[in-house]
Amino acid sequence: MNPPYEDTTAVRQAVIDACLQMNAEGINQGSSGNISVRAGNQMLITPSGVAYEAMTPDMLVQIPLDGSPAPEGQMKPSTEWPFHLAILQAKPAVNAVVHAHPVHCSALAMNRQSIPACHYMVAAFGGTDVPLADYALFGSRQLSDNIVSTLQDRSACLMANHGAVCTGESLPRALWRMVELETLAKGYATSLMIGEPHILSQSEMDEVIAAFADYGLKDSR
Repeated sequence: MNPPYEDTTAVRQAVIDACLQMNAEGINQGSSGNISVRAGNQMLITPSGVAYEAMTPDMLVQIPLDGSPAPEGQMKPSTEWPFHLAILQAKPAVNAVVHAHPVHCSALAMNRQSIPACHYMVAAFGGTDVPLADYALFGSRQLSDNIVSTLQDRSACLMANHGAVCTGESLPRALWRMVELETLAKGYATSLMIGEPHILSQSEMDEVIAAFADYGLKDSR
């Protein structure tokens, strides 16, 4: 299990760089997405309503993981901070949370569709599907509860009428999953337009899940 990050300028800049990468790769638009990391006994999260290009390391917001009040004198955190905090509290192995509104993920979420085992890469998210968290108002306790419940045995999920959230043992891992999830969502949405996608069987997916133990981006800092 990877240790938490430290609250350093370099780590804060890495969060900003990841936000910029999301937009550069087309998996987010404007400042609608948000990213957090576990830093010791704190969560560092992007501020609300600040363009990524204008964001500086000192703008990231510290929120205690134990739920106690955040230090005063900081910027306002992303409105989605409650579910970021809830995920980090519920999943000790997670050190980074990436939330965005990728077009194809969001389109499936608008239709309230999960992603079934239409492609072996579904296994990259921990099981035989990428599930859908029930709808609730953004920033609400209910949304946090819905997402944490949906992520119980998964590393990512879609969010009904909203977008997607991915978790990772490291920030690069969480961002990698978001890119892969949007690619998967685009493929699934396209397959629905041209026919009926074939769904891999449970035994086929079991083989893939076993093979995924050593697959993909290696965690690094």
